[in-house]
Amino acid sequence: MIEETETIDEFLARCSVDVEEAVRKAAAAEILPRFRRLAAHEVDQKSGPHDLVTDADRLAELRLTEDLGALLPGSVVVGEEAVHADPAVYRALQGDVPVWIVDPVDGTRQFVHGDDGFCTLVALVQRGVVIASWTYAAARDQFATAVRGQGAFLDGERLFAGPPTPGRDLVVATSHPDYTTDEQKGALRPLWTDGLAPRACGSAGLEYLAVARGELDAVAFSWEAAWDHAAGLLLVEEAGGTHLTLTGAPFRVTGGNALPFTAARDAATARRVADLLRTAS
Repeated sequence: MIEETETIDEFLARCSVDVEEAVRKAAAAEILPRFRRLAAHEVDQKSGPHDLVTDADRLAELRLTEDLGALLPGSVVVGEEAVHADPAVYRALQGDVPVWIVDPVDGTRQFVHGDDGFCTLVALVQRGVVIASWTYAAARDQFATAVRGQGAFLDGERLFAGPPTPGRDLVVATSHPDYTTDEQKGALRPLWTDGLAPRACGSAGLEYLAVARGELDAVAFSWEAAWDHAAGLLLVEEAGGTHLTLTGAPFRVTGGNALPFTAARDAATARRVADLLRTAS
């Protein structure tokens, strides 16, 4: 619980481990017991056959909403499933109070299919600035954290993205074609060019982690749902990377971005990908 005169930074210094524990407990209680054990009645569609939600998503988000709110009284939670039920919840990102952005199962399709490429994403935001993030790949037992100005870490080891290997094609994970319109596909088409090796993304959170680890050169995404991006963007920044929208401005979790946007392991790579994306507009 935050003390009455405590700043957010002081809260994090005291309670960041408690947030990590809350994420681990939610995954242990609601996600991992259902991994590769989902019954048909535990899986539903939202907007279409590729947009899935499970009981694990719903129950993990409810648990995180309760536990995170208790850790930081006065904060609010913007969760993917809560926003699906009531889009007005998203407006909390425009306010002044601290906001927890939660994606209980990022990569639900992978989770449903028994693939371990999913994770739980939590970010703490205030006045549009991502202050801290937690990325938990429960089935892989990997936990990444970042606090603004204090670095990014995976299982306690500092992450440094570093520049790409000279002379090698840049590997860029892009919005999956199953989730994009024809217009969005067209906006990403300039990436299919010499010197780049684009591929469809899986879990956005794990793609961001791959950029922060220097295993992936960049991502290029055509949607701006904050729960998919907030945690990973801070990981990339704190590992030495950067992100750019089509206007050259950084991505804003509050919305209104010029899309598509990119996040990359270094500034030169981000500029190259952003410059190519601009040729489609």
